[in-house]
Amino acid sequence: MARPATFSRLRSCLTASRAETPAWIPACRRPNWHNKRPYSIQSQEEELAKLPNINPDALSITKTTTPKTLVPPEELVFGRTFTDHMLSIEWTASQGWLPPRITPYQNLSLDPATCVFHYAFEAFEGMKAYKNPRNEVRLFRPDRNMRRLNRSAERIALPTFDGEAFTDLISRFVRLEEKFIPSSRGYSLYLRPTMIGTQRTLGVGPPGSALLYMIASPVGPYYPTGFRAVSLAATSTAVRAWPGGVGDRKLGANYAPCIVPQLEAAKRGYHQNLWLFGEEEIVTEVGTMNFFACVREKGTGRKMLWTAPLDGTILEGVTRESVLELARERLGKEEGWVIEEKDFTMRELAEAADEGRLMEAFGTGTAAVVSPVRMINWKGRDVQCGLKDGEEAGEVAARMKEWIEEIMYGDVEHKWSVKI
Repeated sequence: MARPATFSRLRSCLTASRAETPAWIPACRRPNWHNKRPYSIQSQEEELAKLPNINPDALSITKTTTPKTLVPPEELVFGRTFTDHMLSIEWTASQGWLPPRITPYQNLSLDPATCVFHYAFEAFEGMKAYKNPRNEVRLFRPDRNMRRLNRSAERIALPTFDGEAFTDLISRFVRLEEKFIPSSRGYSLYLRPTMIGTQRTLGVGPPGSALLYMIASPVGPYYPTGFRAVSLAATSTAVRAWPGGVGDRKLGANYAPCIVPQLEAAKRGYHQNLWLFGEEEIVTEVGTMNFFACVREKGTGRKMLWTAPLDGTILEGVTRESVLELARERLGKEEGWVIEEKDFTMRELAEAADEGRLMEAFGTGTAAVVSPVRMINWKGRDVQCGLKDGEEAGEVAARMKEWIEEIMYGDVEHKWSVKI
């Protein structure tokens, strides 16, 4: 499908290179790329790059003297139970990354003027450690989480770091907290690396100090009794992300504004929002997950898997990337599917549903892996997403969950699964 004009023009303006300013922009409004102002931040970045990076060999460990009692796996609630320790690394603009520390889980002590409280200098990640019945502990594609956290930090003037060094520290931390990881299928240790600006100032500028820390929470299956398809409220009155913004970065500031629209959807009986963008109502994401649709092509009946492209408004989900790679390898090459990262509208989905061509839809993310969608409420009607009565997941969603979990738990050897 061709890019709708409104969205195309806006994004092309914001993403054009110096030599490719869109022709439709009047000459008087075109940026003067050759007279780019030499911002002082650029020279500062060169100096910061010379500072010491994270050094795993400098790690110090202080073990808790009051270990926590393990919560029975069946009683775990997402994000409510935490392990005995935390990992933290301080950074300053004069010293770079200081020696990392593993300490007992504790409160942070921050001045009321700390910049994270006032200007949202905060980025985070979500990842998991898995244990199988052979007591092997594994991480799933940690390099992708490190890359994304660095990109998020860089976007809001927080320091970047050596991803391999931090992954080494995460592995050491997970080994220390291994007792908290249940070995049953579906259970894991949720890891939350977080970076915040810690400079004590009300001035607006790059923070002169920061804290990179990680806490961990044992979690159970997202669907304890099996798949449960969700219903969505198509939302265009509120916008999750926009061209030129930060929707493709994992920042805390992206999440709080989505809560009120979610509560409004819940009042109407729907689990989450399906975020639509622009007058064309382009489908972007679902809640805090990436969105996929399985559609048969009109006329040919050819099977297609659609998801929104990484245009700067879509979060680069690790599960999203994994689904696409597996789909291209196993559905595309072996079964003839067409796998597309493309723009599509809510009207196209509704039309496909009306014509019996919408096979299924699902969201993807770290928490659930895949989350099947039963219906989408749009313009006063419920658009059915291909599931039969009593059916909770489509074939593709179920297969993706199985394929990815086989890798996560080490049932099959794969480069994405990192044994620690």
